[in-house]
Formats: sequence, C-alpha cells, structure tokens
Amino acid sequence: MSTPIETDVVIVGAGPVGLFAVFELGLYDLKCHLIDILDRPGGQCAELYPEKPIYDIPAWPEITGQALVDRLMEQIAPFSPEFHFNRMVAGFRKLDNGRFEVETDEGELFHAHAVVIAAGGGSFQPKRPPVPGIEAYEDKSVFYSVRRMEEFRDRDLLIVGGGDSALDWTLNLQSVAKSVTLVHRRPDFRAAPDSVNKMLALRDEGKIDFKVGQVTGLKGDDGQVTAATLKGPDGLFEIACDRMLPFFGLTMKLGPIADWGLNLHENLIKVDTETFETNLPGVYAIGDINWYPGKLKLILSGFHEAALMTQAVKRRAHPDQKLVFQYTTSSTSLQKKLGVQ
Repeated sequence: MSTPIETDVVIVGAGPVGLFAVFELGLYDLKCHLIDILDRPGGQCAELYPEKPIYDIPAWPEITGQALVDRLMEQIAPFSPEFHFNRMVAGFRKLDNGRFEVETDEGELFHAHAVVIAAGGGSFQPKRPPVPGIEAYEDKSVFYSVRRMEEFRDRDLLIVGGGDSALDWTLNLQSVAKSVTLVHRRPDFRAAPDSVNKMLALRDEGKIDFKVGQVTGLKGDDGQVTAATLKGPDGLFEIACDRMLPFFGLTMKLGPIADWGLNLHENLIKVDTETFETNLPGVYAIGDINWYPGKLKLILSGFHEAALMTQAVKRRAHPDQKLVFQYTTSSTSLQKKLGVQ
C-alpha cells in the first residue's frame, strides 16, 4: 500500500467544471489533487469535441472545446494543482479523524478534507453501432470522435447519425474532407434546426450528400475501410469511403462511485443546492454528474456550482477560520495569489 498523499480536496474528474473548481478552491488556499480516467485534462471537451465551437461560455462568443480547456489550465496555474491521469477511483472510505481516503485503481491513496465529484456523466464510452466486424476498423478508419480535423483532410468521409454531433461534424468537416456523405435511418433529425437547414443547403449545393439508410456492413482489409453497405428504403446499396464517423450517443456509467452510498436520481447524484453537498457530508457533486430540481446541463451552471461548493468546503476544512468573501477585482490578497501585479 502506498503512502497516502495529504491534500485538502480530491476532485474526481478534470473536465471544465473540475478545472474551474480548482480556481475557486485555490482562492481560499485549498490544495487540490485531480483524478481522471482520461490521459489529459478537459473531460468530454477534450475527448469528444476539442475543435467544435462552443457558443454559450460567458465573454466568449465562440470558443472551441480545447481552447476553453487551455484557458482554464492557464487560469488555475497559480494554484499548482496535481493531476493523476489514466486513473479510476477504486476505493473510498471515511477515516476516524473525519477526513476521507480515496484510492485509485493504481493503488494510490489520498487523504482529504473533502471529495468533489465533477465527473461529467461518469466514465463514458461511445455506443457502438450494430455493424458486424466494426471492431476491426475502430481507431484505424472508424472513429467515434474528432480530435484533429486535419486527420480527415482529403478523405472520403461517411458520417452516420441524426443528432447534433453528426450534423455539427458534417458542417465542420465539409470544407476539409474530399467528400462527405451523411447517413441517417430517416429524413428527420434530432439536431438543432439551424444545423439541419445548413446541412440541407450544402446538399442542395452539391457540396455534401445525404442518404436515408442504415449501415449493415463494412468492406476493406487491415482495418482500412473502403466501402460501407447500407440498407435503404429501396434495398441495399454501397457507398465508397475511407473514413467513417458513427455518432450513436454515449453510454455513461458512474463506475465504482455508484457503490459509495450516494442518493441517486436516474443515475445522477442528488445534491443540496445551497452547498452542492451530497447525502454524504463532505462529499460534493458539481457539473453534469449532479441532479436537483431545475438542473441545466450547461458548463456555466457547473461553474456556479463550483463557487458555492467552495464556500462549504472552506468551512468544513477550516471551521476555526472566519470565512471572508472577497472580490478578485478589489482584493490585493487574492490578486497576490493570482500573480497579478
């Protein structure tokens, strides 16, 4: 068993909300260690849509998922958080002194005043479409996310799905790929109407193709797809392609966190909206992982939750200290922490 790492707060999840929590906690001199199952910070922003524009972050009319993560990492740099990537939380218990012990699947131990769950929807994985033999093509010519648009330059691209991801990447990759064909099982979509209208306009201009059908098979050797067989209203047909992006949604799982004894609501963690504390005192949940009446799954909502959570964690970690609320615009002590001259 490893020697425990002593810290103030363990944050489970290094997505945008977990990263902003580091900033809020840092303002109150609370040291953070973050544990994430991915190999880098950013959560779903970095894993699923690093180059996809986001339009509802305050003061940023448009910012990509990766750029948002980069700005957050820059913002929290003064507080020197420590990251533990490619890790899953495997154990959790309350110690006799009131602190918590968190263990990773690599055997690392952390002792902390508080645990903050900011794991988005939990550990997630793309839903695999029911196409025989698709496993042989995965991560070679079939991909479930776009990390770099350049990887699809001059490719004959087949995009499958009818939600926002499928439509967004149809629009974004149209100018990069050699050809783009969008396939959906019906002519109706679950995506934003504006995206659908833009896609149809590109189709009418001959810049993309749209087919109604379902992929039933793939052709190609050594993991390199050369064509897809589809079943449409008029029978089977084939589409030549050398890259395929299926967007069938994500499967979210809480993983071992589900065994902590937390009160759940439809696989989400119920919280008190004054402190964002769970039914376990000292354990908090912020971001998409939590639930309360009126909850909105927005990054900006998670930022608000992180700010209120911090107040509660400060009181718990240092009950003997007076909690003084200060503004970064006027507090010289906060500005000193941030390195502001």
